[in-house]
Amino acid sequence: MKPRVYVTRKIPGEIVARLQEDYEVDMWPKEDVQVPREILLEKVKKADALLTVISDRLDDEVFSAGEHLKVVANMAVGYDNIDLESASRHNVAICNTPDVLTDTTADLAFALLLATARRMIEAAEFIKEGKWKSWSPLLLAGTDVHHKTIGIVGMGKIGTVVAKRAAGFDMEIIYHNRNRHEVAEEMLGARYCSLDELLAEADFVVCLAPLTPETKGLFQREQFQKMKKEAIFINASRGPIVNEDALYEALQAGEIAAAGLDVFNEEPIDADHPLLQLKNVVALPHIGSATKETRLAMMETCCDNLDAIFADRAPKTLVNKDFLGSRN
Repeated sequence: MKPRVYVTRKIPGEIVARLQEDYEVDMWPKEDVQVPREILLEKVKKADALLTVISDRLDDEVFSAGEHLKVVANMAVGYDNIDLESASRHNVAICNTPDVLTDTTADLAFALLLATARRMIEAAEFIKEGKWKSWSPLLLAGTDVHHKTIGIVGMGKIGTVVAKRAAGFDMEIIYHNRNRHEVAEEMLGARYCSLDELLAEADFVVCLAPLTPETKGLFQREQFQKMKKEAIFINASRGPIVNEDALYEALQAGEIAAAGLDVFNEEPIDADHPLLQLKNVVALPHIGSATKETRLAMMETCCDNLDAIFADRAPKTLVNKDFLGSRN
């Protein structure tokens, strides 16, 4: 009998076809609507594997219900939606999809920086609304990116590739990270500094840190007040790293110039959220890895990880390293 896989979002037919070669596949039929909690809890009872997305909350209730569950393939680099301790306790392998989305997410983070600095969204809406009546010297004037200082908070794989993009713009690169990144320092001329030093020096503060107990709520009003008044804040990591009320207050008070955001505390963010009412905020719907090529590569990685587990091989991207590999 084939192992049973439950897929929590509708995925392309080519990926379903690949799964169906080796698995009995059941799938939530909607692409843009999250699987209801009660349905997830019902489906996991019979599932040997789950293919999930970042918005699916996988906690002890889910793992307790999944009596046959062996593996979760989470279609994301981050896994803050998953209780890893509970997964390991229930002997469930948790796998993610790093590497395949590094360049794509770095592209989006830098595009968000450019769009915010040059007021691109505001300018596009300006012309679509018929407001462009004449040329003027400072019409929608933004700020230069080239030869400015970028401060990267979280110099992991994505942060390093963003730094490569910044080097192409002749930017000075400074960074703050749990550990020194000697390769980035040698190859890109990046300079390590404390968070306070980074906030004081950077023209662009780019948050690319993972969400951990240490980084949750890292950016409060105090951090924004340490930034230059003309500085721009970019967050392409996880929403809860930032106190959104503090960010709104800092923008309103003119303590920083603008913000570009791809992630939020609650997703999807409500259209009435105060941040979305500000013209100096560029907001995107968490599309860091959203290219067709990359999303398909992420799904293929999920399939590879499922195949490895059911073939008793080590998966490519195991997150919970204390996974035992067999049930007691």
